Amino acid sequence: MPENKLFLPEGLRPPLLRSLSDLREAMEQGEILEASVQRCTPDHTLLLSLGGVRGRIPRQEAVAPWISGADRDISVLSRVGKPTCFVITALDADEKGAPVACLSRRAAQEQAMNFFLEHLTPGAVLTGRVTRLEPFGAFVDIGCGIVAMLPIEHISVSRISHPRERFQPGQKILTAVWAIDRENRRITLTHRELLGTWMENASRFRPGETVRGIVRTVKDYGSFIELSPNLSGLADVHEDLAPGNTVSVYIKSIRPERMKIKLQVIEKLPPQPPEPLPLRYQVTDGVLERWVYSPPNYEKEPVETVFAPES
Repeated sequence: MPENKLFLPEGLRPPLLRSLSDLREAMEQGEILEASVQRCTPDHTLLLSLGGVRGRIPRQEAVAPWISGADRDISVLSRVGKPTCFVITALDADEKGAPVACLSRRAAQEQAMNFFLEHLTPGAVLTGRVTRLEPFGAFVDIGCGIVAMLPIEHISVSRISHPRERFQPGQKILTAVWAIDRENRRITLTHRELLGTWMENASRFRPGETVRGIVRTVKDYGSFIELSPNLSGLADVHEDLAPGNTVSVYIKSIRPERMKIKLQVIEKLPPQPPEPLPLRYQVTDGVLERWVYSPPNYEKEPVETVFAPES
């Protein structure tokens, strides 16, 4: 299991269907629950329905304290219509005697962050949920709404121009910890090491096959065609190709010792709706210490990632 199994990203917990007695037991045990926010009041109180029991998250309990300023207000307002984690801090009754649950998302996030800072190390594999895509990378919820940064250069071995070529908002993915800034409570992620080595990806293809690929880079001497997120080949010069084009390619040769795949473009395929290639993870849990992308008989220096232990 990934190292954050106790603190799942928001949106990955089962629906909340519990009785009042179940909610009281969850409060006593400090269990982290999740439900969708239905409304945000003028004073920024979040309102939820917990299986017939009304829930309220006051503004000061809606976001962890390390988020401040305008970002804090945006973080509160943007919860409407979205699954939100919390712990129950009290069960009261309104003026009509109906039960009301007092909730805290902040407490759930503080629990998660304290666990992450104490237990996570570089190389730890985590379950994540993509929250936002920017040209420089992807923001990923790694637990209870705690967002970590996945830089674009760490998304895959095959170069992409924008994270949307690999992910979609709301998508569940696996990531690994790249670095931890404990003082500023920031976690940076990597992803490419989980998608398999050159040989693991190349083993799905054979010389003589014709397959679909995506043009990633066009040079004077040819085009780099992505066959899978961690595998590209070089095709001879072909007219009218541009990055993002979908093509059919004939595999002329696969040479592990040089880590090269020689391709020939058959034709440019009709434009298709943008859709990331399926992700096939070769690593799904545990803690990575070293990952070698290049084949054992590679003629040059190994292409590898070393997850440096913290001092």
